[in-house]
Amino acid sequence: MTDRERLHETAGGAVARGGAWLDVLPVALVATDEDGLITEWGMSAPEVLGYAPREAVGREAVELLVPAEGRERARALLAGLESGRSMIGSLTVRHRDGSPVELEVWACPAGSGGRAMLVFAVGAAAARRARGVRASSEAMFTGSRVGLAVFDTELRFQQVNPALVAMNGVPEAAHIGRRPAEVMPGVNAWQMEAAMRKVLATGEPVLDFRRIGYTPDAPGHKRVWSCSYLRLDDVCGRPVGLSASVIDVTVHQQDQLATGAGRRRMDLLNEAGARIGTTLDLGRTAQELADVAVPRLADAATVDLLEPLAEGGEIGFDFSEGAAMRRLGLAPHAGSPVTRVLTPVGRTLIFPRRAPYVQALADRQPFVVAQLDERAIAPAARYTDKAFKLLDLGVRSFMMAPLVARGQVLGAATFYRIGPGSAFDDADVALGFELATRAAMCVDNARLYSREHATALTLQRSLLPHRLEDLPGIEVTYCYLPASDVNEVGGDWYDAIPLADGSAALVVGDVMGHGIEAAAAMGHLRSTVRALTRLGLPPAQLLHALEPAVTDQGEALLATCVYCLCDPATGRIRITRAGHPPPAVVDPDGTAHLLQMPAGTPLGIDDIDFATTEFTLAQGSILVLYTDGLIETRGRDLDQRLDHLTRLLTGHHPDLNELRDALITHLIPGPTDDDIALLIARIGHPQHP
Repeated sequence: MTDRERLHETAGGAVARGGAWLDVLPVALVATDEDGLITEWGMSAPEVLGYAPREAVGREAVELLVPAEGRERARALLAGLESGRSMIGSLTVRHRDGSPVELEVWACPAGSGGRAMLVFAVGAAAARRARGVRASSEAMFTGSRVGLAVFDTELRFQQVNPALVAMNGVPEAAHIGRRPAEVMPGVNAWQMEAAMRKVLATGEPVLDFRRIGYTPDAPGHKRVWSCSYLRLDDVCGRPVGLSASVIDVTVHQQDQLATGAGRRRMDLLNEAGARIGTTLDLGRTAQELADVAVPRLADAATVDLLEPLAEGGEIGFDFSEGAAMRRLGLAPHAGSPVTRVLTPVGRTLIFPRRAPYVQALADRQPFVVAQLDERAIAPAARYTDKAFKLLDLGVRSFMMAPLVARGQVLGAATFYRIGPGSAFDDADVALGFELATRAAMCVDNARLYSREHATALTLQRSLLPHRLEDLPGIEVTYCYLPASDVNEVGGDWYDAIPLADGSAALVVGDVMGHGIEAAAAMGHLRSTVRALTRLGLPPAQLLHALEPAVTDQGEALLATCVYCLCDPATGRIRITRAGHPPPAVVDPDGTAHLLQMPAGTPLGIDDIDFATTEFTLAQGSILVLYTDGLIETRGRDLDQRLDHLTRLLTGHHPDLNELRDALITHLIPGPTDDDIALLIARIGHPQHP
């Protein structure tokens, strides 16, 4: 038997040391009387030494447990207990199966003298493992960079490691025995404690609970921690407390927010690229900007353009006399008390030159009031009471971004946020300014195209006949409708030319393309047709002679045309098509049909022969010539549209103007993508029965 260590202490101390292992290792309890006979064989003694109580009680302890060669030394060591002191040591005994068992023992006298004693014993190897685990756990607890804590079932701190002490900014002593809400009142402690109570009640751990707020040593720096809670149970499964781990994730959270904000910013800009500028209409573009901004950037938004620009005038202002703005965009459209206070779409707003709004336009920089209060709105309140109304409705942050394109200020977009904590920050301002800049380019494009559209439309109408000459024996009505889209004015035309022999030439043409160039080419072709008609050329020959007038305009220019010579006295017509839609005829009995004749090839393609087809129409027949804008519609079959035309023409039409209006109303119920020229002629006088 070897003796590693001998420690004298009180009997109470030995019992305490032995009892400390009760929840960790099997502890054998052995008691002897003054003769060294075993009187108590309890707790885990059968498990540690192999003997049942009936086999051990009443036997001499040394003889039962110590091999013969070690008994003398064992008795000598135990003799020390007679002095009344306890002993801790290590010795090897014999298991019931004969194998040696190394024990760590804690022994103390059980009486006033003699060999009566109380012994606690555990397996030495198991004890060493337990001490290693405890030492490792303690090292991990104290040395971990993760904040660690142990709580009791009342959520009071029982133990904290240095890392958590540093995170919380509170000394260790200030933690012990206190709840989180008492130690850290600057964080969302009530939510923490609710999560911890849930863990105690259910046994389900909580992972990555976010503790947010301020610590006592850094009250001005908001931080974020990730907390996880695990219930601690005793051997019977009863909860005895909680363990907590805490990690400071402030930087990670900021990175996540920055990444998320950047992703949302890119998503919004991508959406703006798709939704703003879908048309070349100023009002539509302004409203698209307002709709994109709400609700992802602001709770409400307005878009205003300078009054001269909204009226179709020129730009370039010094703002020395203030600014007049036309409201063209407002969002949300309904359901917002804020938008009900703001000036509605279509109204004009007048800003004096000293107004902050005008100064921001002059500086071409965003104007921001991050925190809106009575002092902040004082400059604007001198001009309008709307500022106080908006403040009463909860507007707490305001941003105006000028619309600047190609070096010119076009207007401004204004964004409003409602509620506390909603201030526009630098990233918001940059995003709002970029949205405004993108929209400004679309607005300027619409402005330029609107101006060109107006110029082309003016030119087109100036080149068309304002009034057709009277045609003996032929009743004529006509119309020209420009396309609704900006810059879509084309080269459609019509004409009716009386001839010396009493006949007349009816013509409808379409120069392919749009804009000023198409309108100018149309005027040139119309003049050429009139000149060639005066020469008395038959239809096919006339179109052939018209070819050079088309090719002289440019290699890419093409035109379609239908040209008809009519003799109202006989009803004889000679007609030629150059790639143009087929004419329609309404017979006196009300039957409508398309004239069957060669389609021909558009003008502008050299070495093409044109064919002339002759028909004889009954007196009072109606001839309908038109351009493709009347019958071609996106998503509709052309044959179906031609059938629709003939159905509308079927019947008696004493008033040609009513027929014209009916065709336009039914075939073109909404905005059209192309110009329309329509010429309707009643050939000769109707024969009445």
